[in-house]
Formats: sequence, C-alpha cells, structure tokens
Amino acid sequence: MSRPVSEALLWLFVINLGIALGAGLYEHLIVIPEWLATSPSGTHWHADAAQRFDTGRRFWAFVTTGPLTLITLANLFGAWRSSGAVRGYWLAAALMALADRLLTFVYFIPTMIGLLAAGDSPEAVANATTWSNLNYVRHLTVFAALLLALKAFAVFQRRSP
Repeated sequence: MSRPVSEALLWLFVINLGIALGAGLYEHLIVIPEWLATSPSGTHWHADAAQRFDTGRRFWAFVTTGPLTLITLANLFGAWRSSGAVRGYWLAAALMALADRLLTFVYFIPTMIGLLAAGDSPEAVANATTWSNLNYVRHLTVFAALLLALKAFAVFQRRSP
C-alpha cells in the first residue's frame, strides 16, 4: 500500500475515532439521562424520549455504523500489510476498533431497538441500565483504539518517506 494511502487511512481513522469518542461521551452524559431518568420514585425508562432523540438513525448511522466500520476494516487491511514499528500499534488500534464495532452490532444496536419499543417497566429499566453501564466498556475500547491509532500515526510520521 502506498504511503499517501496509508497516511490517509490513518488520518480518517484518528478523526473518526475522535468524533465517535467525543459524541459517545456527550450522549452518555447529556442524552442518556433523558432516556433513563432517576427520580424520588425510582428509575424510569422513557422510550418516548429515546425515540424523540433517535440518535441511532439521526447521528450514529452517519458517523460510526457505516463510516467507522468501513474505515476500521480498511485500516485493518492497511495495518496487516504494513511493516516496521507502525504495524503493531496500527494493528492493535484496528483490532480495538473492530472489537467496538462487534460489540455495537452484536449487543448495543439490537438492545436499543428492543428498548425503543419497550414501555417503562422494571425489565426495561434493567436492560437500559445494563446498556448504559456497558457503554463505559465501549468508551474505553474506542479511547484505547484512538490512543493506539495516534501512536501509530506518530510512528508512521517518523518513518522516512
């Protein structure tokens, strides 16, 4: 793979991972409390609020579901074909991002689809709470992928052309 293509792949990867991490933290801190609200009477799941925000179709589909998945696969290919010190960091970053993508498609998307159709019940609250708590794992995975991708980019830039 040519140097300009590898560099472009790494740039896209770093930028998209940064956006995904920032947006994920924003959603977790600002948006999710609208969906899963705690009051003196207990914790309640507000599917109507989640449907109103509809972040999955209004934002995530355009930032991570399609783009980050494709960029991750392209970077996995690029990392596999690379050599030298950059290969380990780049491959680790791509594998961490792939783990995030797998978690998203296997657990997070299907669970949220079910929650959007659920009423405020103890089961929905438990599922939404688990979903929200597991989001910390996803944030850490994306953060690790971002740090590894940044390191790979730094090592890549130090290599002679």
